[in-house]
Amino acid sequence: MIEIQNLTKHYGEIKAIDDVSFSVNKGEILGFLGPNGAGKTTTMNILTGYIPSTSGTAKIDGLDIMEYPREVKKRIGFLPEMPPLYMDMTVTDYLDFCSSLKEVGKKEWKGQKDDIMELVKITHVQHRLIRNLSKGYKQRVGLAQSLVGAPDVLVLDEPTVGLDPKQILEIRKLIKALGKNHTIILSSHILPEVSAVCERVVIINKGKIVAVDTPAELSKNLDDYSKFTMTIAGPEKRVKDILTQIYGVKYLEVQNNVKDDAYSYIIEADKDVDVRKPIFHKLAEVGYPILELKSLGLSLEDVFLQLTTEEKEVN
Repeated sequence: MIEIQNLTKHYGEIKAIDDVSFSVNKGEILGFLGPNGAGKTTTMNILTGYIPSTSGTAKIDGLDIMEYPREVKKRIGFLPEMPPLYMDMTVTDYLDFCSSLKEVGKKEWKGQKDDIMELVKITHVQHRLIRNLSKGYKQRVGLAQSLVGAPDVLVLDEPTVGLDPKQILEIRKLIKALGKNHTIILSSHILPEVSAVCERVVIINKGKIVAVDTPAELSKNLDDYSKFTMTIAGPEKRVKDILTQIYGVKYLEVQNNVKDDAYSYIIEADKDVDVRKPIFHKLAEVGYPILELKSLGLSLEDVFLQLTTEEKEVN
């Protein structure tokens, strides 16, 4: 659905993005991540036809944005970090205005309008001036304008910025629902949000792509250790002695006393050594039962920091 190949953008001597390439499958929600100044906004602005590239191509459904700008723009809904709202318009007048800009037929728009407002839950504020709405509802109106014309692709830049936790959860739920009928590129600095919503992530740093994969695979490829928590019923000192003697265990930390003589431990082991079986057998010999075992991979935040500070490329 989206194909970006060798995209480069110069601002004078500054190279904002350098030979960027990635694709997004139809119906996929892709997280687009990077630190400030990495080239995210430049890439999205090129993709949506806001600015031209210096070289390379950006295609939507096989159409090059530079060769067929009007056709491509009809296929894209864009929510910038600062929603392009007209504060002196009512919600319904603003959406009518957006439909005219997108050249949506009157009959087609009449069928879409109520559905869009119902979807983003702004029907009850449709006759209010936008300037009088809360931050959360302004964000919803911005999202509504991106849906005008039923575009195949949505490009959402920081859709939950400035929202409270309840509003963030509501917008996150809405984005997941939109993913059933749209291909979505989501840029956000709230990494748990990306982990919860996106199937794959692209990480860009200093204008270059440094990783493209699922969060789980990135965690697996970058983590040098197998890490997990284990709750064991038994005297702390004796259990620690047993665990530290297991071949492959590199690090052990007592988290807390869960109850009575049961303690929770964090264990790190060599990536290529499965220490779970020998731990089970050793503890079974002395009668210390394992009450809980949970794997701990790198979080997306850990992956992001590692890739954008060390610039270690993973594909």
